[in-house]
Amino acid sequence: MRTVKLLAEEGDLTAASDVDAASVVRAHNTTAGALLMTQKNSGGTTLASMTLTGGEVVYVEKATTDTLEGGAGIKAVSVAYR
Repeated sequence: MRTVKLLAEEGDLTAASDVDAASVVRAHNTTAGALLMTQKNSGGTTLASMTLTGGEVVYVEKATTDTLEGGAGIKAVSVAYR
C-alpha cells in the first residue's frame, strides 16, 4: 500500500502549471478518453509527454520549476509519498 500526503489543493492542467512548485504530482485523467500530458522546463522546452487513458492515475517526479499541462480533464495535486 502506498501512503500519500496531500500538500495542496487539487486543480486542473488547462494551463501550464508547476502544481504549487511540486516535486511529485498525482495526476488523474477524469475523462473517459485519452489525454496527453506534457512536461516542460522553466524555459518552455518540452522534456517529456505521456498519454493518460480514461480514469488513469499516475505519479510524476519533476523539478519544482517544471510545468505540466494537459487540459481541464487532468486533475493534479502536489503530494509526498512513501
